[in-house]
Amino acid sequence: MSLYQELGGQDAIDAAVDLFYQKVLADPRINHFFDGVDMQKQRSHQKRFLAVAFGGQADYAGRSMAEAHRRLVDDLGLDDTHFDAVVEDLASALSELGVDADKIAQVASVAESVRAPILGRA
Repeated sequence: MSLYQELGGQDAIDAAVDLFYQKVLADPRINHFFDGVDMQKQRSHQKRFLAVAFGGQADYAGRSMAEAHRRLVDDLGLDDTHFDAVVEDLASALSELGVDADKIAQVASVAESVRAPILGRA
């Protein structure tokens, strides 16, 4: 069974992303990265991306991680401390939704697999 299925499928991804962005927008360490962002579009994009990343549907056709985050790294200084905050907020959202620690660790591992591309290292 895929992590996507273990987490509860698309309904669970939708709930997690919605709660995650509530936490992100309230987090002073990283909320400035979302100034002026269409959050409805951002949530939709993230839901599709995570569904694919966790082994669900395979219809993500977005930009590469490096391309999607290049401006944030180059112009706004996105770095490891910000990436860590995102992972923390995601883990917090999942925990609040009742996801067990093992699955949260698996999600964190998926997140870690894109750290280098997001931060422009790959």
